[in-house]
Amino acid sequence: MFEPYKTGHYYDEMLQENGEPKEHYRQFHSVLQRLSEEEFKEKHETAQSSFLRQGITFTVYGEEGGTERTMPFDCVPIIIPADAWETIEKGMKQRVEALNLFLEDIYHDQHILNDGIIPRELVEQNPYYYKQVSGTQFPLKNHIFLAGIDLIRDEQGTYRVLEDNLRNPSGISYVFQNRFVMRQVYPEFFSRHSLCSLEDQITHLQSALLSHIPSNMKKHTEPRAVLLTAGMYNSAYYDHVFLAQQMNIALVEGRDLIVKDNVVYMKTIQGLKRVDIIYRRVDDDFLDPKAFREDSLLGVPGLIDAYKQGNVAILNAVGNGVADDKAMYTYVPDMIRYYLKEEPIIQNVETYILSDPKQREWVLEHLHELVVKNVGASGGYDMLIGPHASEEEIEIFRSKILENPKQYIAQPTIKLSRAPVYQQGNFYPCHVDLRVFVMKGEETHVLPGGLSRVALKKGSLVVNSSQGGGGKDTWVLKEVMQHA
Repeated sequence: MFEPYKTGHYYDEMLQENGEPKEHYRQFHSVLQRLSEEEFKEKHETAQSSFLRQGITFTVYGEEGGTERTMPFDCVPIIIPADAWETIEKGMKQRVEALNLFLEDIYHDQHILNDGIIPRELVEQNPYYYKQVSGTQFPLKNHIFLAGIDLIRDEQGTYRVLEDNLRNPSGISYVFQNRFVMRQVYPEFFSRHSLCSLEDQITHLQSALLSHIPSNMKKHTEPRAVLLTAGMYNSAYYDHVFLAQQMNIALVEGRDLIVKDNVVYMKTIQGLKRVDIIYRRVDDDFLDPKAFREDSLLGVPGLIDAYKQGNVAILNAVGNGVADDKAMYTYVPDMIRYYLKEEPIIQNVETYILSDPKQREWVLEHLHELVVKNVGASGGYDMLIGPHASEEEIEIFRSKILENPKQYIAQPTIKLSRAPVYQQGNFYPCHVDLRVFVMKGEETHVLPGGLSRVALKKGSLVVNSSQGGGGKDTWVLKEVMQHA
């Protein structure tokens, strides 16, 4: 069934160089081999139509012919053995703990800046550092309710952190929907595998959310939480609707909220209802036209004053962006050593800071070998992949770097691991990454598996859905697999 699939010089998630499945894929491979090509094709098509029927979509900005699309889905899962997952889980908890301590520090005492561990200008000149919230007391001293940490595997199969997402990480709804569709279409796979379940994960998420009690909330009352969305034209609107429904909280837009005497209320047909916790999926700049962008129609006037007074909790906290841009990423291992006195469990990808003259000079001489990224961009935008770029594209980025070196970083072009995908009647290898979701309240919990993203275009290194990527279900095995 996999002919003429070749692993090549890449680390393959499923197959060894001789074409045999790896130990943790043996049972899945065995079940797959029992299906005829027609049976597998039929299941694949059923899965695609299931996404369409359920309206599982994402939005691509600036596309002709409509912006809303169903999420491309591939029905060959990524399988992670129990011992590998244990390492990932510990590494993610360690990383998020250090990042949270960093955020609490720089918005209060700034020890890490005073001790010279991180350059002061990197924080204070960062566009996502909001002095307006300095000194604000956060419930649980927690800035990160939900983090999305992107992992890749290199040529040796070693997991490395590619990116931290601490503002509004999207995609968690697809984790649940991918599993739902796989269970419906491939019941025979699940009957033969012992997998970590997703069934309790929404409970963990809801519990983490409701643990962020604002300091002025009345004792012995149940907090009222809402999810604040930018609306149906936001690229992650499906995510917003799904999470609000699953956590049983109201989905609201800015116009549904009002601030009176530094207290936030939701407008309802029964009158105003006080709001205690806002899980916002609106960027900082648009949250409050009185505090940030005056032209924002998405936010709530006076919201930041209510926040600073301790009358409402906003999750993730305002100002998290200073900790997750691609320049600050370089310093996360130093944060782990500084705050936790530990070595990082999951390493970064080597990164060059282009504001450093020596590093910049070397990078400019090797642009055709490197990946260059805008520190503030996401979703694969404003990025140069040197080995795949034309001379014209390389010269454009050379000019951008020289004009504004602080705005860019560079990394080696890592041979991202690949996994089999089934598209248009064929199996072929595509690059994958893994977004791991970390939920933090009174306790920290890592959602088992996360969202495997796949670059469905042959040869592409970009896994983002807005750039033609798709998703796979991610299975975490409960125990070491036995032979089928």
